[in-house]
Amino acid sequence: MDKETKIPKLYEHQETTAQFLSETPRAFITSDPGTGKTRSVVEAFTRNKTGRLLVICPKSIMEASWGADIKSFNPELTYSVYDLKKKKLSFLTGADIVIINHDAVKWIVKNPDVLHNFDWLVVDEFTAFKHRTSQRSKALRTISAYFTHRVMLSGTPNSNEITDIWHPTLVLDDGQRLGANFFSFRNSVCSPRQIGPSAQMVKWESKPGSVEAVADILRDITIRHELEDVLDMPEHIVRTIETELTPTHMRQYEELKAQSVLELEEGDINAVNAAVRANKLLQLCSGAVYNEDGGTTLIHSDRYNLIMELVQERQHSVVVVNWHHQTEQLIELAEKLNISWTRIDGTVSMNHRTQAVEEFQAGEYQVIFIHPASAGHGVTLTRGTTTIWASPTHNLEHFVQANHRIYRAGQKKRTETILVAAKGTLEPNVYDALNNKEIAMQDLLNYLKS
Repeated sequence: MDKETKIPKLYEHQETTAQFLSETPRAFITSDPGTGKTRSVVEAFTRNKTGRLLVICPKSIMEASWGADIKSFNPELTYSVYDLKKKKLSFLTGADIVIINHDAVKWIVKNPDVLHNFDWLVVDEFTAFKHRTSQRSKALRTISAYFTHRVMLSGTPNSNEITDIWHPTLVLDDGQRLGANFFSFRNSVCSPRQIGPSAQMVKWESKPGSVEAVADILRDITIRHELEDVLDMPEHIVRTIETELTPTHMRQYEELKAQSVLELEEGDINAVNAAVRANKLLQLCSGAVYNEDGGTTLIHSDRYNLIMELVQERQHSVVVVNWHHQTEQLIELAEKLNISWTRIDGTVSMNHRTQAVEEFQAGEYQVIFIHPASAGHGVTLTRGTTTIWASPTHNLEHFVQANHRIYRAGQKKRTETILVAAKGTLEPNVYDALNNKEIAMQDLLNYLKS
């Protein structure tokens, strides 16, 4: 294939990124979702090929994003996708690039011989390794010693706290910039605030100026491009549509809320249990609750009728769902309304996910139902012009990433994000919290860019 005539040239910002990686063997890429980070990395590897490349990424994008980009833009390279049943064979094919999922690092650390002839390590969505004590984070830290070139990718690098950036940086530069001791780093950038009756119940909050200080330290190894700065993107709007719970539904909600608040005030509930309680409240708002036996009871269907009305009014939509009962209810309505649909979530195979994306992009479906953990990274759904959140998520990374499935390179039409929230409940507050966290995260990204 004639690369000059058959394969489109890199965008200017992709060329800049590829050049940066050629000159910076240990690098962060924190460009916005949808800017084409994957292609820049593969191009840099092609130009500076020393050994083989190991890509560690979410399972959902091993083939759909990395495999697809290699085939489309660098077909001269060979690649292999990690096979759970034939683990070693995935490496022994001799492919230039081996693509594995995040948890596969735990297998590699027990089988380091498979890393023979590898020199490039790329971690896509590196926030999966922010917890320094997790098994896969420890495994990644161990195997990183086998690689000279190390690249970390994410458009949401500190989705919660500034300390989230410490372990990915340690993997990248072996402690050169932020130190090799987490507690020393935390003490330097955060202050403790007591949040409960016990002295041990503290929350570590960023000190004034700490975000800027960390960004200054990491700037020499970081490259970032904002989507709107590098591509002529069409208009994108975000709006909230409020629903109302029925009196019976609201009474159930208020009872659960009162019980949760009382336990919190009495100190009978810790942070983990508080999150579970909040999740239960969100489930209740969504129109169904889980029973003790794992089943669900539908108590309110107005929300689902609203969502499908929005879908009916549009040619192609992406509906983001957080719970299995939501997907099942929406699919049932889609069938009744004769709306063509497909889904990407934990119930479908990798082959189905790839096929679902291809067919949605070809215009075969009016709606695709996605779970943000399964289709929130790397998947291109630019055939869609509307993202509809059936209910909010607490996970900022999922929120930001899912919103960029339609709003990314290749989108030519005006797009919108619709947030569905029940009036007078926790849901609007969750969306507000997501926006506040995004502002804090955006501060770091802006500092890194400047």
